[in-house]
Amino acid sequence: QGLYSSVVCPGLVMSNMTYRILPVFLWKLLMPIMWLVSGYPGCMCWTCMSLCCSSQVWLFKQKPEFLDSLVKYHSCTSGLGKCYVEPRKMDVDEDTAEKFYEKLLELEEQ
Repeated sequence: QGLYSSVVCPGLVMSNMTYRILPVFLWKLLMPIMWLVSGYPGCMCWTCMSLCCSSQVWLFKQKPEFLDSLVKYHSCTSGLGKCYVEPRKMDVDEDTAEKFYEKLLELEEQ
C-alpha cells in the first residue's frame, strides 16, 4: 500500500526531558562516564535537540523504496559538532523477520 517503516535512533542528548529522569547534577556526573562506556561517543549529541533528530529528518528526505529495511539509522555528531546519519545493520534474521511480517498480515485479516 506504499507504506514503509524504518528504525531510527535519535541519539542521546541532555535536555529538559532527560533532566526529569535524574537531577541535573547527576547527569553532569554521568555523561562523561556514559561517553567512556559507550565506546562510541558519536551517538551522543551534546549541543541541541536539532542534532538529535537528524536521523528522522534525513530519513524523511529519502525515497523509502531505496532504504534497507534491516538497518537502524543513527543520529551522530563528530567531535567538531557536525551531525551526520550512520546506518548500522540490525542483528535480525531475515527469515524470522519475514515470518513475523506474514503473521502480522494474518492478524490484520482477522
